[in-house]
Amino acid sequence: MADRIRRVDYFHVALEDKPGEAARLLTKLADGGVLLSFFVAFPTEGGKSQVTLVPERPDLFLTVAKSAGLDPSVRKQCFLVQGDDRLGAARDSFRRLADADINCVASSGVTAPGGTFGLVLFVKQADVAAAAKALGV
Repeated sequence: MADRIRRVDYFHVALEDKPGEAARLLTKLADGGVLLSFFVAFPTEGGKSQVTLVPERPDLFLTVAKSAGLDPSVRKQCFLVQGDDRLGAARDSFRRLADADINCVASSGVTAPGGTFGLVLFVKQADVAAAAKALGV
């Protein structure tokens, strides 16, 4: 199967960097019916963590987040790549960006049972349109 590359919306929220905060966030989102395609969390300054989330339905995410007392960031865009796992699967997307002289500022990838992979690519927001073109989206 050919890679499926989508331009998707993402948001981030700040949480206290302490046990249980991610579980509470994910529970609020699940209880509100929010399905996530991707999320990652990492510590920042001042005892905080940033959680970056790619929801399948961004408008629902915003509604649920606000009703749960969360303060999501503005809507931004990144790219979600999914396909059959193979040697060089991630390299192909990075190469397309490099050939277009676009820097990937952050990324995360994973393989899954059944021989599939997923990759999320973040570029500067000013480069999203050019990256979409380079990735064939």
